[in-house]
Amino acid sequence: LIIRAIANRDLDATVAAIVSNRSEAPGLRHAEAAGIEARYLAPRAYPDRDQYDREIVEVLQARGVGLVCLAGFMRLVGPSLLDAYPNRILNIHPSLLPAFPGLDAQRQALEHGVRLTGATVHLVNGELDAGPIILQSAVPVLDGDTVDTLSARILIEEHQLYPEGIRIVLGGAWSVEGRRFVRLRS
Repeated sequence: LIIRAIANRDLDATVAAIVSNRSEAPGLRHAEAAGIEARYLAPRAYPDRDQYDREIVEVLQARGVGLVCLAGFMRLVGPSLLDAYPNRILNIHPSLLPAFPGLDAQRQALEHGVRLTGATVHLVNGELDAGPIILQSAVPVLDGDTVDTLSARILIEEHQLYPEGIRIVLGGAWSVEGRRFVRLRS
């Protein structure tokens, strides 16, 4: 979705590289099709999570990356990566955080019986889906929804929300105050 937003000129940015912890990640194929370097780094090839994160930092810094955008990256980000990119790592999550962090957020929303869920763009910190919230968009949970139908509606919102969150962060007129992401007025 980020590559498409840039191609459609909805986002003024450049994707330097795609790095994935899953060899079958669709983002790798999308990157290759767009002529963007795509790297699979197998977590098991490294002795521990810190070494893995250090390798990611090396790959990113060698390509001059200034902002890291996670999408489908199903691992906690460790201190090495967080320290290299303080308040410069974003994530998109399919719920209105802090509700339903982690895996299967749509299933959690359905099982909980909520009437609203959604999508959240947030800064990444050392806790699971707990960084300062940049943007959120609500999606109604409809009677008869399944994980698939709810996921599809949330995905539509994610495709709108993530490029906007990236645009805000790249714009630079913001700060973090405590746990809050604050947009600064000019």
